[in-house]
Amino acid sequence: MQHNIPLTASEISHLWTSYMNASLTKGVSSYFINKVEDEEIKPVIQDIFNMAIEALDKLTEMIKEAGHPIPVGFTEDDINQEAPKLYSDGFMLNYILNECSLGMKYASTAISNSTREDVYTYYSNLHSNFNRLHHKTVNISLTKGIFVKPPVIPTPKEIDFVNKPNFLTGWLGERRTLAAPEIANLHSNIKRNALGAALLMGFSQVTTNKEVKSYLLRGIDIAQKHINILSEILQGSDVPNPMGSDSMVTSSSNVSPFSDKLMMYHTSGMIVQGIGFYGQSISANLRRDIATQYTRLMGEVALYCEDGANIMIKHKWMEEPPKMVDREKLAKFKKGNE
Repeated sequence: MQHNIPLTASEISHLWTSYMNASLTKGVSSYFINKVEDEEIKPVIQDIFNMAIEALDKLTEMIKEAGHPIPVGFTEDDINQEAPKLYSDGFMLNYILNECSLGMKYASTAISNSTREDVYTYYSNLHSNFNRLHHKTVNISLTKGIFVKPPVIPTPKEIDFVNKPNFLTGWLGERRTLAAPEIANLHSNIKRNALGAALLMGFSQVTTNKEVKSYLLRGIDIAQKHINILSEILQGSDVPNPMGSDSMVTSSSNVSPFSDKLMMYHTSGMIVQGIGFYGQSISANLRRDIATQYTRLMGEVALYCEDGANIMIKHKWMEEPPKMVDREKLAKFKKGNE
């Protein structure tokens, strides 16, 4: 009976996006499996590859049962397994760690927007699987000494209450030191930008499309600028910055393991996630100057995202998600055939 209940807009949106992302993860992780050298890192890459295969099978089943067309996504044609190693083993581990974090966040959102039992159960199980793999990946990262922990702040001796309005200010006069939620978000955003810059650095190194290369290089500049701006805020309260990941890209390859379509989609998805995290950071922030910086950075990234979408549309790389029927267009069509 559950399968006879139509999927809501939220449910089909999540299933469609999950299919696209699972097909991307399958392709990227299959390439990583062939290139990784560290025998302790290889199993977690294999795990996320297996998760992607399982997800594609289940998503195909649910989407097909609902009568929706199966997305094209990304296929073997988008992956060149013969290309040399583009990223270091450390980058691959950090990449999987980030994918697990994003996977848990997306699954949580999908759960809260799902009402049909099979969809709800699918995303509940997906969250558990990402959670287990995240835990496993964190432990390996700690063992290898490459996990960048958030900063530690002094333990307060007693609780305190805000008693001055200048707790919210930050432009003029004396600025208060950063609060723990602000430090946590700044740290995470710097880490994500550093990983994103490294990913795009590899992409820009191997693409032969001049328009795509220019776009990717622009993205690296934006990410590095954002790292500098957010790092300065941390430094203002004597908080250490996360280390970068520029060295995680090899210099031995100029042959692309990925199609331009895949690289542009991956870049676009990363930008959208970044905008979401900036918005989340604003909601947890109490200093006006920091909120203003996040708002400005979000605007810059949104414009960059739009330019990327135009490139994808131009080259017919953007697959259209499910959408509402255009009633006005349908009415005109029927009238013209009467």
